Amino acid sequence: MTVYTTMDSPLGELLLVGEPVPGGVALASVSVPGQKGGAIVLPEWTPDAAAFSTVATQLREYFDGTRTRFELEFGGGGSEFQRRVWRAVEEIPYGSTATYGEIAARAGERRQRVRVVAAAVGANPLLIVRPCHRVIAANGALTGYSGGLQRKQRLLALEHVLLPA
Repeated sequence: MTVYTTMDSPLGELLLVGEPVPGGVALASVSVPGQKGGAIVLPEWTPDAAAFSTVATQLREYFDGTRTRFELEFGGGGSEFQRRVWRAVEEIPYGSTATYGEIAARAGERRQRVRVVAAAVGANPLLIVRPCHRVIAANGALTGYSGGLQRKQRLLALEHVLLPA
């Protein structure tokens, strides 16, 4: 069974999707309005705000600047390659960035595969909580955020990341 809820955030209304587990939910998706490839509510899904109470609390703490790391259960999804890349993304500390090439290396890939790695980063269904907004181009430019570059910039500013001018 898939459950969902929405919550307000500084980025707009977030759609939270997951599978019920004892004590909460295994989070499968966090998306924003207008997101490229973002989740859409399906008729067979069940609204259940209570299942997402821990997720919502941690997101509010993040946006308030009091949480720097999420402690949530994630659902499955993605290919083995994508999961390897996503684990590398999850290792980027709050307030830091990594380049697509660095993520490729952390995921055990050659730098020549940076485009494939970038596509895996872009396929991340868990915006904000799996911090793909912390991945930048080698020259420091903001690129490739399915939630929109303005939102990526807002998240990095929230984390006090200084980018090259």
